[in-house]
Amino acid sequence: MGSRKKIAADKRKEERKLIAIAKLNNVPTSPRKMRLVADVIRGEEVLKSLNMLKHMPQDAAKRLEKLVLSALANWQAKNEDKNADEEGLIVKEIFVDSARMLKRLRPAPQGRAHRIRKRSNHVTIILDSAK
Repeated sequence: MGSRKKIAADKRKEERKLIAIAKLNNVPTSPRKMRLVADVIRGEEVLKSLNMLKHMPQDAAKRLEKLVLSALANWQAKNEDKNADEEGLIVKEIFVDSARMLKRLRPAPQGRAHRIRKRSNHVTIILDSAK
């Protein structure tokens, strides 16, 4: 590897250290309900968003709180020598995408059945330092 490639690779590696990602797959909450909660914490500081999620009554808030804690733990694993409080971590991006449908059957009269289609979703959260 040439010196320019090595310098660029080292620079990219240092930039990736500042970012933490966490994913939550196949959540049985509808994406529309989850997006309402995700929009509230997008762009906020991590500690402030955790406090907001803790006091929200929605079921999606509990799942997102757990996901933010997971992303915070991922960031601390990458940056053991730094403190998350001092770095000013923010929720840079949060995606709520639709996943595959959960298909269930509901009994109907005369031996028939009706299909129930329940949506589930994927949630991805990216933390970045504000500095």
